[in-house]
Amino acid sequence: MNEQTLKRIAEALERLSPPPAPPTDLSSFPAYHWNGTGLAAVHDFKPLPLELIVGVDRQKAELFENCRRHASGAAAHDVLLWGARGMGKSALAKSVVAALQENGFFIALVEAASSQLTSLPTLFEELGASGRRYLLFIDDISFEPHDQNARLLRSLLEGGVEARPNNVRLCVTSNRRNIVERDSSDQADAMNARDAIDDSLALADRFGLKLGFQYPNQDDYLHMVASYASHFDLDWDEADALGFAQGRGGRSGRIAWHYTIELAGRAGRKI
Repeated sequence: MNEQTLKRIAEALERLSPPPAPPTDLSSFPAYHWNGTGLAAVHDFKPLPLELIVGVDRQKAELFENCRRHASGAAAHDVLLWGARGMGKSALAKSVVAALQENGFFIALVEAASSQLTSLPTLFEELGASGRRYLLFIDDISFEPHDQNARLLRSLLEGGVEARPNNVRLCVTSNRRNIVERDSSDQADAMNARDAIDDSLALADRFGLKLGFQYPNQDDYLHMVASYASHFDLDWDEADALGFAQGRGGRSGRIAWHYTIELAGRAGRKI
């Protein structure tokens, strides 16, 4: 086989197996998405302005301060945001990072799906080599009893050989206060009840900051509507806002936002 033939074979193999894509620039974008094998920049990262998230003032203040500490290089907690659906847990996490960026902090949001926990050590290796600070955001996470992924996450948070690096902190949302659902069969067995409780609490206890979100009362819901309507210069009616929520089964921050979209649509506006 002559040299020219070998060269053609080598070129054909290169076309079949192209070189890996260059690594993502971790210094230039406000947010990234982890797909389990690599990072992709989020070019259109435009969360709500932090001041628009109302009705959760204590949670907002505590999360912002914790993330500010982390962004400045100080000690900070991993965070669990738990509680009612539609109360802005994920929106708040993203808005806090955007607000810190506006204040000059060199921090980025990295979003990963809860189904990608086994790939997080690879992500941590990549982020740990960077000089930037990161908030790793995992939305809507929960585990069934005896799910090994719960123990994996616990190990990554604290004490495991592949624990998250110092420039990364986790922010996890869940509808469950303890993340792990209680097993009714374990609860019925007196021998296992204490162990089951300890195991379900063990993961949640790894988060140094746990912030709960409850459904708003009527005044708080109307305050949310008023905040959105004022920001977008929309006319609204209290009775109409309450009727809109009733027709959708209850009040929440998400319902207040949906009502704002409804108002804008009625007025022929976009937001």
